[in-house]
Amino acid sequence: MRIHVGSEMTFDFPQPTPMIALLNVHYSRFSDLEHPDCLVTSPAAPIEGYRDSFGNWCNRVVAPAGRFTLRTDAVIRDNGSSDPVDVNALQHQVEHLPAETLQFLLGSRYCETDVLSEDAWRLFKDLPLGWPRVQAVCDFVNGHLSFGYEHARATRTAAQAYAERRGVCRDFAHLAIAFCRCLNIPARYCTGYVSDIGLPPPYAPMDFAAWMEVYLGGRWYTFDPRNNAVRFGRVLIAQGRDAADVPLTQIFGPGTLSSFRVWTEEL
Repeated sequence: MRIHVGSEMTFDFPQPTPMIALLNVHYSRFSDLEHPDCLVTSPAAPIEGYRDSFGNWCNRVVAPAGRFTLRTDAVIRDNGSSDPVDVNALQHQVEHLPAETLQFLLGSRYCETDVLSEDAWRLFKDLPLGWPRVQAVCDFVNGHLSFGYEHARATRTAAQAYAERRGVCRDFAHLAIAFCRCLNIPARYCTGYVSDIGLPPPYAPMDFAAWMEVYLGGRWYTFDPRNNAVRFGRVLIAQGRDAADVPLTQIFGPGTLSSFRVWTEEL
């Protein structure tokens, strides 16, 4: 199938302001794009692209004073498969994990493994290793947190979400990631597009989404503690340790987001 994805963000800046944007489809899906999803600005401004330490494509730009818009738009081909599921995927012992996965066992800005370790082992220590344990983490997080955009707070950590029992998709992902890391399962934060393909209407307004990937059975698998169900047409934008590594936009100065729109729909 073909999926139309893109976004448009408009800011108001009181002065010229440097910013970084992570809005392009992840390089692992680049060959599926019918044309590059180049970042376009209005008014036009010079853009410098680079890859961060996780391989994500980033764009540097100095926004002029006044109203400034960032826009991406693309059509991506997708085989129509759901998120892969392997209930027999095994958990690796830490000493057998590939070196590149080890950083995803450590605590990070929003995932305080030192704070949550005792609760993680109390809640999940008696469950089977591997896929069943990760799914149990997702089931718990999905039931423990109440979702609502009114609960959004940019500084909320996994431990705070656990205590407050509310949040948005990034909070669901952070808490599940932190629990998995406490249980010696590498877990990384993902951001991108999650469509309503295959779901019955009515549909909620589109937004960017957060989920996690965990390393089991020699590969990374997608888990979505917010929706807690396999989805179709998921399109990755960026991966990192947590949301601090992959903000959609990082602004180095004062500015106001005046409008925001995301689309992901089957053509």
